[in-house]
Order: sequence, then structure tokens, then C-alpha cells
Amino acid sequence: MNLSSKLKNFGLLELLVMLSAIYVVSMLIWTAATRPAVEAKANQVTENHKLIVDLVNSEINKCDSGDEGRLTIWGDPCNGEWIANNILKYINKNLNIVNPYSEGVSVKTDPDPRLKAEGKAGQTVEMGVIFLMSKNFESEVGSEWLVGTCFKSPCVAAGNNELTSLYR
Repeated sequence: MNLSSKLKNFGLLELLVMLSAIYVVSMLIWTAATRPAVEAKANQVTENHKLIVDLVNSEINKCDSGDEGRLTIWGDPCNGEWIANNILKYINKNLNIVNPYSEGVSVKTDPDPRLKAEGKAGQTVEMGVIFLMSKNFESEVGSEWLVGTCFKSPCVAAGNNELTSLYR
């Protein structure tokens, strides 16, 4: 009889409060359950990005040793312009980088990797794809070359993208 009187006073407002509480609790549980998978994907993309940056930096350091006539591992002369497509072909052929967010090409070139990594100016974002600057890496001292990627949505948010400048 006591339960009957409590249900009699149970109205629309009480139902709304109860459903809201259930929704909040279920979203918290869902977020906690999916967080490790999201972090694993982001960590893999960050490691892929670091692998490419380390590769190019390693070639910069080897070429700075002053060995005339030396070639990079992708075949460009150390003291000349490095062709972006040669670097891209080498990476795609030899590093076996996998995008955890989608199948297909994991490393691409773009005129401005900054836009692709940060998702600015209405640009579409390809999560997990690493973008190399499509402009060739000039041989002059101080030449800048960019590598960027987005590893967590929204890309424009701080800490959800990686952008690295490489200098010769």
C-alpha cells in the first residue's frame, strides 16, 4: 500500500529527473569503458609521427657530417634539395605505418600540414593520417619542413594534434 501511494505522486518531473540521472551515469560508464581504446589509437598515431620525425632528423644529422656525395636513404643528395615525394615513397614502402582510425594511406603530402593537423579554415580532417609538407625540403641552412597529424577529435583543441617543424 505504501508503494502505491508513492507511485501515485510520481509525475512527469520525477520521471525526467530519473531518466536524466540514468543518462548521466550511463555516459560516464561508456566514457570510462572506451577511454583505453581511444588512448591506444592516439598513442599509436603519436608514435608513427615520432618515427617519421626521427627518420628525417636522423638523415639531417647524417648529412651534416660533411660527407660530400652522400645520399639520403630515399636517394636524394645530402647537399641538395630533398624531394617530398621521394621521402613519402620511402616511408610508405619501408616503415609500414598503420593508421588505427582507418584503412588506406597513412602518410600523405599536403601544401600546409598545419591546416590538416589542426583542422582550421573548414578543412576536412583525416584522423591518424600523417601529413608531410608537399613542398620539397630546400638545401639552404635553416630551411623548414613540416610534419603534422591529428590523433584525437576535435583536432583544433590543444593537445589533440601534433605539428613538428624540421630544420636543415
